[in-house]
Amino acid sequence: MLKLSTIILVLYELILFLYSLHIHLKNNFHHNIFTKVIDLPKNWDDFAVRNVFLSVNYLKVLEESAPINMQCFFIAIYEDEKLMGIAIAQFLDGNQMETFGNRDRCVKTFVRNFTFKNFSSQILFIGNNMLTGQNAFSFSSEANPVEALKELKNASQQLKIILYEKGEKVHLTSFKDFTENDLPLFEQVDFSNFYRFQIQPNMVFYIKDSWHSIDDYVKDLTKKYRDQYKRSRKKAIDIEKRKLDLQEILRFEEKIYDLYFHVAKNAPFNTFLLHENHFSSLKRNLNHDFLFYGYFLNGELIGFNTLVKNGDTMDTYFLGYDEKMQREKMLYLNMLHDMIGYSIKKRFKKIIFGRTALEIKSSVGAQPEPMFGYIKHSNALLQSQMPRIFNSLQPAVTWQMRNPFKEDL
Repeated sequence: MLKLSTIILVLYELILFLYSLHIHLKNNFHHNIFTKVIDLPKNWDDFAVRNVFLSVNYLKVLEESAPINMQCFFIAIYEDEKLMGIAIAQFLDGNQMETFGNRDRCVKTFVRNFTFKNFSSQILFIGNNMLTGQNAFSFSSEANPVEALKELKNASQQLKIILYEKGEKVHLTSFKDFTENDLPLFEQVDFSNFYRFQIQPNMVFYIKDSWHSIDDYVKDLTKKYRDQYKRSRKKAIDIEKRKLDLQEILRFEEKIYDLYFHVAKNAPFNTFLLHENHFSSLKRNLNHDFLFYGYFLNGELIGFNTLVKNGDTMDTYFLGYDEKMQREKMLYLNMLHDMIGYSIKKRFKKIIFGRTALEIKSSVGAQPEPMFGYIKHSNALLQSQMPRIFNSLQPAVTWQMRNPFKEDL
């Protein structure tokens, strides 16, 4: 006799086939799902010109050095035989995480971690959970965006079946991170069975046309924040900042990971940890578009930050530091100022600072940009409780918005 699990699997595959057939009869959109970069369509990068995080070179980084608890999928969306869009998906297995973050120790943190591990630990993201912002998909200007998004939603359904066949159950499916301007597109596609959530904002720093150097930026600060800038620079006067090439990144790789891990494990909440070779893989594949800056005291690496050039936008990436040195040398604030100074000098339009350390980033001039997403639990009963579940999973952050600039600017 057939096992119940086998019968369920056959029924799943039959439902998928009938559903795909139904969709195909309605329109000419279809998709392919890849796990290897070498298999991607030759013109994939035609759709990634506006976003380096969808480019073949960055996807190679994910293929080589994704977190151990992450599986990455690359989705091509076609109309007839013409490529009309590209997308990325990530399956995250939280059960492989030893820690979800050690900074906050309280009852709410315990409840959040328990809820995540037992009911929400296996998540399918349409998008990149390692980044902040719309890094999920790119559609052709010729494509009907509604039909393309519908097909991407179909691909998410197929991914759930692919993972089920591998013995992986998807608890949650989430489309992330989108701005308010993106929401009308989702409203035209049926996401009514998803819960729309708002997550912590993306901190974005806009560079004024009148700034040509860090000195121009400092002149526009109020006295309080000019003094803060000068104080931080004085604290770090004996620190050497140096851009590292691939060979140096490889030489310091163990120390780099230790510094990164210190920051990651003390974050309020983590769903992944980077692979040890992640930064060297980034440098090897992105080359000049990836910048790695090491901070040295008496010849010892005490911190680092990383940047990714993304068109006229500068994206901040991961960083690490020695906590004692960070306090003594105001290292984090100096890193923010260094990122601003470099981006102004190279004539970037804005800096994406992400959604951590909101208050200190606002104190250097970054502004919060609301971010939204859609999430659905595989269990209908739990989905009805999704507002409560989601709020329990999202770390509570209390912060005060700062404005460091003179009022007449």
